[in-house]
Amino acid sequence: MNTLDNINSQTDENLVEAIVKNNDTLLFEILYDRYSTVVYNKCYGFARDEDEAKDLTQDVFLKLFIKLASFKGKSKFSTWLYAFTYNHCVNYVTRNTAKKIEKQSVDYKDIENISDNEIEDKSFLKMKVDKLKKAMELISPDEKMILLLKYQDYLTIKEIESVLGIGESAVKMRIKRAKDKLTSVYAENQ
Repeated sequence: MNTLDNINSQTDENLVEAIVKNNDTLLFEILYDRYSTVVYNKCYGFARDEDEAKDLTQDVFLKLFIKLASFKGKSKFSTWLYAFTYNHCVNYVTRNTAKKIEKQSVDYKDIENISDNEIEDKSFLKMKVDKLKKAMELISPDEKMILLLKYQDYLTIKEIESVLGIGESAVKMRIKRAKDKLTSVYAENQ
């Protein structure tokens, strides 16, 4: 196995440790290659414009390189990166709400795969995907973010606690409020 194969086979967490230790931009490119498409897709979901999504993706990775040392390994790196990306996009949307309100949307094709165990609220399961997309555009970016972390990225309550830096009851309450708001907005727009 050559050195490049050895580097490429390292876990994200080991890679992050090496990048932080040596401030190594070449190793950071490996992380970029692993996650740039996923980050772009998440950014595109908020920006709904290819150029803006590309800019947001670059912003995320620039900030990520600077903030990489703050990753403490309490969750998987990918989990931390998704939350980092969502937070960046939420801040972007919040800053640009007046100008961008009509562009706020996320691709929810995965929402069809949600199982009964994951969502107790039966009315949430009965929503049609197209109407659900419209309802998701009408809730706040923070509400959208927590629902995406839970139901699109399938993060556990513990993982969400870790990446958002809040307690278990706060996570559960935010998810419940976001689901209630989404259900209400969905019902209003039938």
